[in-house]
Amino acid sequence: MNWKDLVELLKGHKTYIQTHNFPDPDALGSAYGLQQFLKYHGVETSLCYDGSISTLSARKMIEEFEIEVTNAADLPEMKEEDYIVLVDGQKYNANFTDLIGDEVACIDHHPTFVECEYKYSDIRLVGACSSLIAEYYYKSNTPIEEKAASALMYGLRMDTASLTRGVTQLDIDMFSYLYKYTDNDKITMLYINTMEMDDLKAYGAAIENIKVVESIGFAHIPFECNDALIAMISDFILSLNEVSACVVYADREGGYKISVRSVSEHIHSGKLIADALEGIGNGGGHAAMAGGVIYKEKAEDIRENIEEVVKDRFLAAIRSGNCENVR
Repeated sequence: MNWKDLVELLKGHKTYIQTHNFPDPDALGSAYGLQQFLKYHGVETSLCYDGSISTLSARKMIEEFEIEVTNAADLPEMKEEDYIVLVDGQKYNANFTDLIGDEVACIDHHPTFVECEYKYSDIRLVGACSSLIAEYYYKSNTPIEEKAASALMYGLRMDTASLTRGVTQLDIDMFSYLYKYTDNDKITMLYINTMEMDDLKAYGAAIENIKVVESIGFAHIPFECNDALIAMISDFILSLNEVSACVVYADREGGYKISVRSVSEHIHSGKLIADALEGIGNGGGHAAMAGGVIYKEKAEDIRENIEEVVKDRFLAAIRSGNCENVR
């Protein structure tokens, strides 16, 4: 759909831009970039999320670019007739809280696993949602300020690991477009400084528990940690020479949060996690990266054997051939 359709849809309505829960830099960059784009075209919006801003990279990004984003718990004034634009995720996803407002639009770069009707939908499989928002500026010749360009660039770099993961031609084109408007020294510093001392506990637990079976790395973090940190540890384990795909999971509110990564020609991460968690949870994502959850009520039955259950389910899904990656 055309960006003009989105502007016309939102005019005259109180509008919120909602990221997925526990937003990462791509979600925040997309939301902020879209907010500034819509503002130029006469639509005022507020940014919101559920969960928490728990990673250093997200907190520093908010501070550096002066992003005003509100937790859903602090939005008592939201009404059913208010419009919501979802970014970097889709309604009914496990990581998207269904707020009281009306989800009229969705801009996302992930595959669709639960169909939903929107008045405006821009769902394309690219490396970063920030690339989709950057294209709105590019195609409309909308002036882009340095902070918006830098936020989008940071989101793009983080979600594609600096154009090394899940990259499409659009990501490359938008990287080139944004580069001349971005504070690249600031982006480099943000990109390098993404860890805190407490994060090392999760890395240590994953390293202590890692098992490699048939080139698949499995690691259980036996305590709660945020989604972005689990994803970072997945990337770390995938860097091992002996590993072509990895499954990292951590305790989460009585259940488990799972991150999958793959560089194998034969393993599509999104298909793998959806197949492996059938009946006990849900998940999905791209060929190279995916995420999911094991439900609390199902986790109770398998907690004592969680490592064996996860290993057996994922290996069985791979051996079935249903997770073949078509690149």
